[in-house]
Amino acid sequence: MKYLMLTILLLCVSIYLYAQKYPEPEFNNEVVYLKKDSIHTLLRLEKESPKMESKTKGAGFGGYEMGYIFDGEKSTIRIQKAPGYSFVFSTGASVKTASPQQDSIMRANGMDPAMMDGMSGMGGMNDPANTITLYKAESAKGKRKILMQKAGGAFSMGKNKSSDKFTFSVKKIREGYWELVIDKPLTRGEYAFSMINIGAGAMDGSTVLFSFGVD
Repeated sequence: MKYLMLTILLLCVSIYLYAQKYPEPEFNNEVVYLKKDSIHTLLRLEKESPKMESKTKGAGFGGYEMGYIFDGEKSTIRIQKAPGYSFVFSTGASVKTASPQQDSIMRANGMDPAMMDGMSGMGGMNDPANTITLYKAESAKGKRKILMQKAGGAFSMGKNKSSDKFTFSVKKIREGYWELVIDKPLTRGEYAFSMINIGAGAMDGSTVLFSFGVD
């Protein structure tokens, strides 16, 4: 009995330390900044509802552009320039905090690992990189813009332009919870993650942005 109680105590401490490294975001289906300080602080990004805007010049012969427009030249969320950046994303599909090794310890002592789990929200997402994109936004005249496509006129030789995109590596922490590690350093400026809106466990087809700025 004493051995069982000690095992449970060590397991609880281990789970606590693991949860501290990757704390659960307050809200599901949002990209959240993970500051890798001593307590691994989470910082919620600014949620934006952009407007899709398209413009043509000279009935299209002078070129056109299409992109997302949202208010403010700067995000209220500021992140200091650093060698690397990590973000987390949770669907709330599972708030499991025990590792496979901890599950084995629980089973060895006749306990069900599911007792440590909580199920909520929606699942089914296998790779956030398939639905989430990081863009660098342009700022002007009290607005920010993510340019999806800009084409020159009839004599532009087919040159197209779009906002810079940044790739990231995806690390699965547990079911329904991932760490997004930006592959290259971010320069000073305004950024936004673009994602198809997820609400009440379903996609409604609209786009939501999670913005931040690097100083």
